[in-house]
Amino acid sequence: MKDYKALIQQYELDVYPRRDVVLVKGKDSRVWDDQGKEYIDLASGISVANVGHCNEKVVEAISKQAGTLITCANTFYNDAKAIFLEKLFSVAPKNLTRAFLTNSGTEAVEAAIKFARSNTKKTKFISAMKGFHGRTYGALSATYKKEYRDIFEPLVPGFSFVPYNNFEKLAEAADDQTAGIILELVQGEGGINIGQKEYFQQVRELCNEKGIMLIIDEIQTGFCRTGTMFAIEQYGIEADMMTVAKSIAGGFPMGALLCSDKIQIEKGKHGSTFGGNPLACAAGTASIDYMIDNKLWKQAEAKGKYFKEKLSAHQLSKVREIRVIGLMIGIELKDKSQPVIVELLEKGILSLPAGTTVLRLLPPLTISYEDLDKAVAVLAEVLA
Repeated sequence: MKDYKALIQQYELDVYPRRDVVLVKGKDSRVWDDQGKEYIDLASGISVANVGHCNEKVVEAISKQAGTLITCANTFYNDAKAIFLEKLFSVAPKNLTRAFLTNSGTEAVEAAIKFARSNTKKTKFISAMKGFHGRTYGALSATYKKEYRDIFEPLVPGFSFVPYNNFEKLAEAADDQTAGIILELVQGEGGINIGQKEYFQQVRELCNEKGIMLIIDEIQTGFCRTGTMFAIEQYGIEADMMTVAKSIAGGFPMGALLCSDKIQIEKGKHGSTFGGNPLACAAGTASIDYMIDNKLWKQAEAKGKYFKEKLSAHQLSKVREIRVIGLMIGIELKDKSQPVIVELLEKGILSLPAGTTVLRLLPPLTISYEDLDKAVAVLAEVLA
């Protein structure tokens, strides 16, 4: 058997802090390594496998489309794209009426930055401390973490950061050159910090008053993760633009920028070779269909409450707080999360960090209650 680990170490740039595991197979909420060891996946490829690994409907749609038409230049109309767009906007917030399709979340953020500048004729942006929006130059400029930014500076000028959930500080930062405010409703990588409804309603009012574009980042929270199809449904506001990706196509690389009627862009001012290709669109249609048919937003809400109740019943001496919205779970620890992540991996549980001290859990929304119980038992042992 080939040494897969050695081959990757030899040929791929070493930019990822890798776990010492070679994953080769996945099904629903389980994955297997090349030694046959089975794991319960509480990471979902960072909130990608919402419909489960190798979802049968998604696999079937990709297989069928792959035998029909894989790629199509965006200068042509395409049936798979038309069907996907109709499906996407059947579940999207009603004020969002047009999309620019991408391959990833960071590309969607890049488009939002360009469209905000071109539509407002202003240049500045405000985002939140601990916020994460991607690693390409524009998206990185809106991302707070110094470790991601420092060696690539100077970044795109005009970006500033304010404390999350602090409207007074945000209002002070906004001026007549502010083109957009970019915020996550729940900060994922920042620690599963849940936005306050009143705060976001105040931000929306400020944007209305000052002619600022409100850009809501739902890359991690979208597609049923938080107990509604999109987290914004819980906040009573409308975005001018909303970025989505990750779980949009059942694990296939895809993203989108959803825009209100305020947003106009001239032909030729932006584009993508692969964005919205037929294969991705077929996967996206199948994934959204599965979410609707199985009411995954309801499953996320019920399973999230169940998980918190079961875990909280244990004595967890290493835990400060458990934050849950749907199946988006942050366990704030009294010490660093990395040793806990390694120990969980050894015991057959995949998990993620969210900052230095937060354990982030984003299981497939299809995860069984049996697997939740098993995961809780291991977590209770490790966190006791």
